[in-house]
Amino acid sequence: MFFSDVAEVARHELALVWRHPKMLLAVLVVALLPSVYAAIYLTSVWDPVSHTRSLRVAVANLDEGVEHKRQAFNVGTELVSRLERTERFGFTNYRSAGDAREDVRLGKAAFALIIPKDFSSNAIPGAAPGAGKLEIFVSEGNNYQTSMLARQFATELGHEVNESINERRWALVLTNAAGSQRSVDDLREGVHNLHKGAQQLSGGVAEAAAAARTLHTGSVSLLGGTSQFTDGFQQLGNGLRTLDAKRPRGSELDRLKNGAEALAAGHGELGRGLDELQTGSRSVLDGIAAFKAEADDSLLLPARVKEGVAELAGGMAQLNDGLTDAALGQKKLSEGANQLSEGVGNLTTGVRAMNVAIRQAVNKLPEDKQLHALDDGSKELAHGADTLADGMHKLKGGSQELAGGLQVLSDVLPDTVDKPDGSPQGLAHSVEPVVMTEASVGNSGSGLAPNIIPAALWLGAGVAAFLVHIRVMPRNAKRFSRPAKLLGKISVPVLVVVLQALALGATVQWGLHAHIANPQALAWCLGVSGLSFLMMVILLTRAMGDAGKVISMVFLSVQLSASGGMLPVELSGGLYETLSPWLPMTWVVRAIKAAMFGAYGGDWQAPLMMVAAGGVACLLLAAWIGRWRYLPSSQIQPAVGL
Repeated sequence: MFFSDVAEVARHELALVWRHPKMLLAVLVVALLPSVYAAIYLTSVWDPVSHTRSLRVAVANLDEGVEHKRQAFNVGTELVSRLERTERFGFTNYRSAGDAREDVRLGKAAFALIIPKDFSSNAIPGAAPGAGKLEIFVSEGNNYQTSMLARQFATELGHEVNESINERRWALVLTNAAGSQRSVDDLREGVHNLHKGAQQLSGGVAEAAAAARTLHTGSVSLLGGTSQFTDGFQQLGNGLRTLDAKRPRGSELDRLKNGAEALAAGHGELGRGLDELQTGSRSVLDGIAAFKAEADDSLLLPARVKEGVAELAGGMAQLNDGLTDAALGQKKLSEGANQLSEGVGNLTTGVRAMNVAIRQAVNKLPEDKQLHALDDGSKELAHGADTLADGMHKLKGGSQELAGGLQVLSDVLPDTVDKPDGSPQGLAHSVEPVVMTEASVGNSGSGLAPNIIPAALWLGAGVAAFLVHIRVMPRNAKRFSRPAKLLGKISVPVLVVVLQALALGATVQWGLHAHIANPQALAWCLGVSGLSFLMMVILLTRAMGDAGKVISMVFLSVQLSASGGMLPVELSGGLYETLSPWLPMTWVVRAIKAAMFGAYGGDWQAPLMMVAAGGVACLLLAAWIGRWRYLPSSQIQPAVGL
């Protein structure tokens, strides 16, 4: 019985749907409505990562670079190039940090990356952790989800930049390590040569020490013998002794001297005698010559006598000539005898002095055994000197090897140790992104409020529209103008929407304790937006009846997806990004963010005026679109059954 009753009622309802095509169409639309709603919403958040390239990010690179350890660095330029290659966001370069911040304030850019001019000079040395600051400028009030993306980007960027700088540092370290390895190899070779030279030097020094000891022993023997060290000295001694034994005595020297003096004196007397003899010879010659002349003149003397006288005269003449020559020779002989006497005197004096010297030299002559000791010491000294020379030669070679090794060591050793500057913490984390926030949002709920409030206002406007029959009018109003009819018809929904706006504002400010930058502006946004949404729902209902109310709910999902409610609209991509500027909720969201957080430079009036203009346009269109169904006042029932 129970199941048959159910089946009967079900047949009646199905027949009703089948008899009315519009009802059948409504059933189909309602059946597809969840799928359409889910498809609209899910497609807007289906793959946001693939659309991040559309999210505009301002980049102001002011880095002037730095020269560190003889290398030039410009981390800012490298960072910008790397970001552009990643194509993660739509990076746009700016010349001025102020321009980049201003575009973020106005919502033209999602956030800004500002690289200061001293970034490289602070980041590369790594003197302190976070010395290199990267500014991430974001307006939370513009889009809270975008600020979350910016914070995540800042964290990842800091990690990537630190890794990149650390890679550069390690590259320098490894390069220096390679050079150090070559230096170590050279150092090892130099130390090997140094060790080899040291060994040779040690051996040479040992030999030199032994030779020095031998030389010392020979020197002691030499000094103990005499200052003379040749065999000739011994022969000289023997000769001196022989000379001393054979030297003339003083008496003999006196006799020699006296004889020389007597010879000189005798020659003097001989010369005087020859002079007297020559004088007599001349007298005799003169007498003979006179006698010869008288004999020649005399006739008495025989010829024989004359001849004898002539011969006598000739002989006397020869005698006289001979005496003259003898006198001259005697004179020379006398001079020679005088010189001989003088020389013999000097000779005797010198010989006496020589005798004294020889005597003294003989007395100073060493003994033969001392000369033998001198000879042996000289031999030992010569041998020691030879050994010393050989040892010194080896010492020289070893010292050269040692000098070469030291030179290699000196060339290889660096003047300074090339170590990384900075502190360990600074080198590990030298870059720190700093998120600079404007139009701050207190919490995630406050961040979602500008996206939820417009949806609530639209939902409230749609529900308010359900309170009345939008197309039904009492017959007595048939003669009224269209604007009057419409304004009168929507008076109750308008009142409800105003009450909704007041209640919603009170809930946000005092119920949720949200911080509101401009409460009056928020009140205007809620009231104007609610009324404008109501006009749009009224227009859809006037044009399509109750189906318009359904379409308004679908339109709500489209606006939620395309207004950037859950994600930045750039991440939804495609159709949603194109539709976004034409949807009223997009501008309501913007106006509420400006009112609540001071976002978009606090400009809430311009977007609200656009929404109000849309509401007025919808109100005017609703007055002239659609037909009215006139009923008696008694037949008009409430649209909502209770």
